[in-house]
Amino acid sequence: MKFIQSITDKVSTKKGAWITVAIWLIVMIAVSAGPRLSDYKTTNFQALPDDAPSIIAQNKLDQYFPDEQGTPGIYVFHKPDGNIAVDEVGKIIEGIKDADIDGIEMILDVTKMPPQALTSFISEDQSTMIVPMSLEKDLGSSQYAEINDKATEVGKEIAEELGVEFYITGPAGISGDTVKLFESADFKLLIATIVIILVLLILIYRSPLLALIPLLATVVVYQVVNQTVAFLGAAGLEINNSTVSIMSILLFAALIDYSLFVFSRYREELNYHENKFEAMKVAMRSTATPVLFAASTVLAAMIILIFARFREYQNFAPIFATAMIIIMIASITLVPALFALFGRKAFWPKVPKFGETSEVKHGIWGPIAKFVTNKPVVVGAAVLLFLVITALNVLNIKYEFNMVKNFPEDLPSRVGFEIVEEKFNKGDLAQTTALVTGEDLTFEEVQEIAQNFSENEHIGSARASGVTEDGKYGKITISLSEDPYSVEAIDFIKEFRDDHQTFQLSGGKEVKLEFAGTTAKLVDEEDINKRDIKVIFSLETLLIFGLLIFLTRSVKMPIYMMATILISYASALGLGLFLLDHLFGYDAVSTRAPVYAFIFLVALGIDYNIIMVSRFLEERKYETVKNALEIAVRNTGGVISSAGVILAATFAALTTMPVIDLFVFGFMVAVGILIDTFLVRGMLLPTLILFFEKDKKTA
Repeated sequence: MKFIQSITDKVSTKKGAWITVAIWLIVMIAVSAGPRLSDYKTTNFQALPDDAPSIIAQNKLDQYFPDEQGTPGIYVFHKPDGNIAVDEVGKIIEGIKDADIDGIEMILDVTKMPPQALTSFISEDQSTMIVPMSLEKDLGSSQYAEINDKATEVGKEIAEELGVEFYITGPAGISGDTVKLFESADFKLLIATIVIILVLLILIYRSPLLALIPLLATVVVYQVVNQTVAFLGAAGLEINNSTVSIMSILLFAALIDYSLFVFSRYREELNYHENKFEAMKVAMRSTATPVLFAASTVLAAMIILIFARFREYQNFAPIFATAMIIIMIASITLVPALFALFGRKAFWPKVPKFGETSEVKHGIWGPIAKFVTNKPVVVGAAVLLFLVITALNVLNIKYEFNMVKNFPEDLPSRVGFEIVEEKFNKGDLAQTTALVTGEDLTFEEVQEIAQNFSENEHIGSARASGVTEDGKYGKITISLSEDPYSVEAIDFIKEFRDDHQTFQLSGGKEVKLEFAGTTAKLVDEEDINKRDIKVIFSLETLLIFGLLIFLTRSVKMPIYMMATILISYASALGLGLFLLDHLFGYDAVSTRAPVYAFIFLVALGIDYNIIMVSRFLEERKYETVKNALEIAVRNTGGVISSAGVILAATFAALTTMPVIDLFVFGFMVAVGILIDTFLVRGMLLPTLILFFEKDKKTA
């Protein structure tokens, strides 16, 4: 690629390197004056598409039964060792009202309610009372946190004097806590990632500058990417908190990975070129294309996500694509420029000297390469057996649908939620709403439908909630008899919704029914996720297979490479599920976990296979298949295993996050990368090549 070569040639000169670094610093400072990314993160991200049945039903309910109330929440008052008293609750609420906190729209005054009406707000054991409240409309999630913090400070001070526990939960409470959670967690994630990478680079390469230079480049790129995404947010793009956290890890992982390949080749060329800039020019002529190809594979994998219907996956596409494009540019400009400016000093204390070349020792991978090529049946069978056994555990996968369970156990909104869950009817935690559509509807007819629903054993209660003035729409509020987030509730609503698309009244009139609410949304989420898994997995596999054909100019080789990557993914998922259950007690995962893991393991994992196969194809021009494989495994083993360990550790940094979804994702990807780096790339793929590739006959 002459265009890429012309860029790297200019960057590799003394003048070009200084200009490149200066341009990046100017860009970083310039974009830093723009909007802040934190201002555009949202915790109320609508993951379902607008045409999902539950979203359509909810939008109709909002239109025909408008509720001017703001964001609802629940004040939870709990007395572990006694009965809660209404006057105690009244004192706490009065204190919060007297504080005159801006943003609180309404707190239900329970002190003025008749005793009969209070029963639904007090638990059967009299230990807990819930009080509905709401925050003003059109507030940002960060404002929820500020308002709730003030209310909690006032409320807890009074509650402690009375021996009462006070929590804020419900949508308003959970949203506020989520903002604070991610703000602190993202900073901890950044620090943990930097420390992990710094320590590993120093331990592996024993050179402080080799650790600091890539990190310096990464910090600059991190700021540029973050601010660029902030501009996308200012332009109207919704930005999900989880997406930003994963983007940070991708950025560090990819840029450090590509930096390793650049400085590994640069160190080699410094032995042959006295001028440090000339050495970088030669190094980049060999390195730029494979680095860009590897990055392009990841970029293409991220763009595939635009074909998903689940908006959380779609949200990855523009954000991750933006990050990867900037990473690609930095990999062939900023990274080589920094290394070129530092020159031989970057490798201190083991400084490569011009004219002094020594044979590279392969203490670990030399014997492994020899054993793999001499005993392919033993190695291949053992590795394949391990991968198949661990992959079978995928059949035991269980899903968790309750978002609150995704947060730390001591998070106030979760504590309050679980108290309500334990002390009150679980079905009331997240009610289902049925929209009735017909002609000349009466309230009595809507009551008839509600009464019919109430007779179902899975429904705790169903009551008619209103009819529009024109008699075209009615509303029924349903509380299930089981946990609305449970698999049983989801399966019930799915079947119930299918069976009750219409309802025939006793008078013969037929009406149409649609269902909204949390459980109905979970039904749609499960259906859409199943569809997206098929689409994303298929398109990603075909895309990368096509890219491999282009790279290897072969059809057979990409088949081995893709087959090993896919079995590696299944093994990582199965083993990850086993370890998460037995080590951390997570017996169920989010429906998103398998998709996230697939995207990253396939896109990033294929890079290492490409490096090994590229070296094999190069050596095969002069050697037999067996010798070429031994050389390829031996000579790529060191840099790939180092890169793999650092990449796995970088994703493992997500386990510092207090959000279980991100913990699970980071852990699974780390396990998958280690499997791919050591077992698949170093052992299984070489044995397959040895079995199916034949030496060319010579005349």
